[in-house]
Formats: sequence, structure tokens, C-alpha cells
Amino acid sequence: MKKELKIFDKPENVKRFLGFFYASLVVLLIVDFFIHKHAEFPWEGAPEFFAVYGFVSCVLLIFIAKLLRIFIKRDENHYE
Repeated sequence: MKKELKIFDKPENVKRFLGFFYASLVVLLIVDFFIHKHAEFPWEGAPEFFAVYGFVSCVLLIFIAKLLRIFIKRDENHYE
């Protein structure tokens, strides 16, 4: 049986996709400097605040999950 190639099986497609993805991120970061924000708090008006806030929140969630794994993890034969 012949394997059907998917769009991301070719390395050049992956490079093209990542280039487009990173270029769109850069464009969005640049555009953020020119958009007026209706901020409730002063720090929300800072440039790139929500990008930094989202990144830090994601990293904190990962570290909290790794920390909680110590307390929640069961031994290998728990359900036997």
C-alpha cells in the first residue's frame, strides 16, 4: 500500500509554513505599536503587554503542572 503524502511531510513546506508564521508574528508585533488601546489599568497600555502576559502565563502553567505532578502522580501498578 502506497503511503499518501501529507502537506507537512515535505521539509520545504514546513520551512515555508514556519516562515509565514514567524513573519505574521513580526507583523502583528509591529502593528501593536500603532493601535490605540482602551486600557483599564496603566500597564495594559504598554506596548506588547498582552504578548508578554500570555507568554509568561503559559510558562507558569507548565511549571505549575510539573510541580503538581509530584503530588498527583500514581505509581506504575496503581490500577492493578
